[in-house]
Amino acid sequence: MSSSASAAPAFAVADVPKKSAVTTAQIVTVIFLGLAMALYFWVDSRYPSLMKKYHAGHAVKAAGAISFDAILPVNPTMPLTTRIVRTSGNWLYTNRIGMSFGMGFGALLLTLLPMFARRRFKSGFANTVLGVAAGAPLGVCANCVAPIGRGLVQAGASPNTALATMISSPTLNVVVLAMAFSLFPLPVAITKIATVLALLALVPWFAPKPEPEFACEIPQSAAAGSAVVLFLKNLAKMIAITLPFMVLAGVLGAILAEALPSSSLPAHVSILGIILVALIGAFLPVPMAFDVAIAFVLMSRGVALPYVVTLLCTLGCFSIYSALIVGKSLSWKTAGKMYGTVAALGIVAGLVTAAWSGF
Repeated sequence: MSSSASAAPAFAVADVPKKSAVTTAQIVTVIFLGLAMALYFWVDSRYPSLMKKYHAGHAVKAAGAISFDAILPVNPTMPLTTRIVRTSGNWLYTNRIGMSFGMGFGALLLTLLPMFARRRFKSGFANTVLGVAAGAPLGVCANCVAPIGRGLVQAGASPNTALATMISSPTLNVVVLAMAFSLFPLPVAITKIATVLALLALVPWFAPKPEPEFACEIPQSAAAGSAVVLFLKNLAKMIAITLPFMVLAGVLGAILAEALPSSSLPAHVSILGIILVALIGAFLPVPMAFDVAIAFVLMSRGVALPYVVTLLCTLGCFSIYSALIVGKSLSWKTAGKMYGTVAALGIVAGLVTAAWSGF
């Protein structure tokens, strides 16, 4: 892949045993680690947090420009550099738990999937559906799911599955959907769902063609122990690749959010304004359910509905962090297509809203 050439190594599954060398103890050990990791994250952190936001109803708030938490106070009187540094810190703090899970679970998938002979279907549609089924309950935002997508790609899963997982996790979570339908007029919530479904339908278009599945042999030691060691190695590699991109994405998101705050949205709706909002929404790396929360807050403050809908349909679906990881793991062409598609769907949603709402 030109984008292909740089992407080729992403499909090479390194440091994984051949199927014949894999033992039941290894598979069970890795599955147990995965279940323990997921249940701890879901029960102790993610779903209690999402339910708290859902029950907050119309009182839902966002303390930071791109985060729910603001442990470092930020106000407009501060110098721009100070605001960027503090907003970046708040974003990293908000995403610390979700990103830890994303990196760990991505490394776990990279360890587990190559232990099986089949990691994908022949049908691109079936691989996309598999990604939707895997992503919807994950409960991680467009940023924290990116390492999971990378793990899927490196483990030999279909690119369709990886991209569909990355799209569905932040957008098709049942609690986030319930928030959208409870906070917005029905046409707005339906528009949000329609853009997500359209994005998923286009996955076969921007997903690169996968290379053949294969596995490499490594020396085997104690059955269960070697699986744990392999997981730790994969985790170290995952952190080394994704953590620097995480910091970079936080800084870039903070620069954009502080340079163009939501208060700068014009009162008059224009096509150019909708395009600008869509491009910003598809770029900003926001946490889980932040798109619904901030869009509702802006609507409550009287921001024009076309801008609100455009932001709702772009913010949280994709981000600069997702783009960096997709570019590194698959191809920069794929990352560009995804960003452009999310922005384009947001523009369409904004224009349709402007038409039926009379703006």
